[in-house]
Parts: sequence; structure tokens; C-alpha cells
Amino acid sequence: MKFEYRDGLLFTSIQISYKGMMKTIDNIVIDTGASHTLLSQDEVDDIGIRVTAEDEIVTSFGIGGKEHAFIKKIELIQVGDFIMKDVAIDFTSFPYEDINGLLGLDILMSAKFNIDLNNLELRLQ
Repeated sequence: MKFEYRDGLLFTSIQISYKGMMKTIDNIVIDTGASHTLLSQDEVDDIGIRVTAEDEIVTSFGIGGKEHAFIKKIELIQVGDFIMKDVAIDFTSFPYEDINGLLGLDILMSAKFNIDLNNLELRLQ
């Protein structure tokens, strides 16, 4: 699967499904420094992903400081040909206009992706 190198970052698109509704989310940064995938809550509000009293709230610390997120179980996440079902994903208000999420090591390692920087491709092993 091809990805784009832009503004010093690696960008891809993913698809997610929640309660039978499928959505493609663009401008996802491939981030090997992120332990978990993190998606913008604003990007998924239209398919009903919103924080509820039952959701676990987590705090993450990174180069950008402290972030709070809620965890929601979704039906699937698809990255290229890789599909992972019944997966818990972190959602937060993302502070960047041109980034809609981070594709973290939880998904990258589960898929056993090889990142080919020469050809700008994510390949399944």
C-alpha cells in the first residue's frame, strides 16, 4: 500500500467500521513512536463515535505533552489489505488541522508491516 511523504511525515488513509457504518479517514500519520493508534474524535463524530460514561479515559505522555483520550471498541480497522476486527482504539480531540490521527505500533506490529521508505509503501510480511 502506497503512502505519502509530506511535511516531514508519512501519511496514509485507513478505514474503520463502527455499528455497521464504514468511514475512510485520510491524513493519518504512520508513527512508529506512538505505542497506540490514536484517532481524531472530530473525524468520527458523524458515525456515532462519541465519549460516553462507560468509556475508559486514558492519559498519554509524548513529545507534544499530555493528551487525554477515550477508548472505544470498533468493529474493524483496515489499513490497505490488513483488517483487524473488534479492536479498541483511542480517540481524542486532535490539536492539528492537517493530521487526523496516528497509526501506532499496536496496529503496525499486529499486521507485521514492513515500511519501505525507498518506495513509500507499507507491505504486509
